[in-house]
Amino acid sequence: MTIDFKNQVIVITGASAGVGRATARAFARAGAHVGLLARGEEGLNATARELELLGVRALACSVDVADAEAVGQAAQKIEDELGPIDVWVNNAMVTIFAPVSAIDAEEFKRVTEVTYLGGVYGTMAALKHMRPRNRGTIVQVSSALAYRSIPLQSAYCGAKHALVGFIDAVRSELIHDRSRIHITSVQMPALNTPQFSWARNRMPNRPQPVPPIFEPEVAASAIVWAAAHRRRSVPVGAPTLMAEWGQKIAPGLLDRYLGRTGYSGQQTNEPDDPNRADNLFTPVAGDSGARGRFSQRARNHSGALWIEKNRSPLLGAALFTAAALAAGCWYAASRQAKSDNLLQRSARKLQRRWS
Repeated sequence: MTIDFKNQVIVITGASAGVGRATARAFARAGAHVGLLARGEEGLNATARELELLGVRALACSVDVADAEAVGQAAQKIEDELGPIDVWVNNAMVTIFAPVSAIDAEEFKRVTEVTYLGGVYGTMAALKHMRPRNRGTIVQVSSALAYRSIPLQSAYCGAKHALVGFIDAVRSELIHDRSRIHITSVQMPALNTPQFSWARNRMPNRPQPVPPIFEPEVAASAIVWAAAHRRRSVPVGAPTLMAEWGQKIAPGLLDRYLGRTGYSGQQTNEPDDPNRADNLFTPVAGDSGARGRFSQRARNHSGALWIEKNRSPLLGAALFTAAALAAGCWYAASRQAKSDNLLQRSARKLQRRWS
């Protein structure tokens, strides 16, 4: 079923590339006007042009989400030019591939400011405008790594874990206030985005997402669906579910498994250029689009996400099937009992006749 966001106003951080870019397109196809927040002006402007060709309004705001004041000003500008914000999507992130011993304090700080505080500042800006109207939805783009950390991404994993705690606290506050504002999180699997071409890397080989890999359009579909349905969280892909449940059931076993496989699993066999540009402190020049360089290995569909989206009708069908089977078994048992009683009466009659 098509989701309709006609004439609604959506704000997306990290909107110039990757998941943010794919999500902006998905909301535009659903009829929404979109406020685009990111640092790289070339990617932002290219995204805005794409959305305008789809027949919606788009407003590009060059903003570093680690700057709370700038995020607040961008939110006000979007309200003034596009209208009241209906949905805010916190998506911006940066990371560094390196063991803890190879990361300095400023790099840890920067990943935390963008990935964690960027989500905090975005939520604060959204709530400032949504609270007086007592409506709106905030979508936090989360990750399987928010529940199960992996080696070489300690700064990113720590920031994503922190966002889980922050979002849970804000959600509880909104419930206390009897607010109609809804917060949902979408947990992502490995995705084919430009992140792996521009993230800072201290490992010898080029970084890669840990397979199985999904295209960013799968993530965008989940975000748009989450914005239209009042779910607490939406896991994307079987690997995300496996990571979450594995951490609950056998965290020590996962520690050892990832200690053996986590380094090689996040690197290709190609040497990386130690002098290439990265986006940790400044955006990489150019327009990188939504997809990265792993499309030949990436999936365009997630069966687990389809089940998640359709779990209510599937549960209803399962309950109906179970009820039908139970009724069939009862009916069969009843018929068998009647048949047994008939045989017993016939046997007693024969016994009396011959006795």
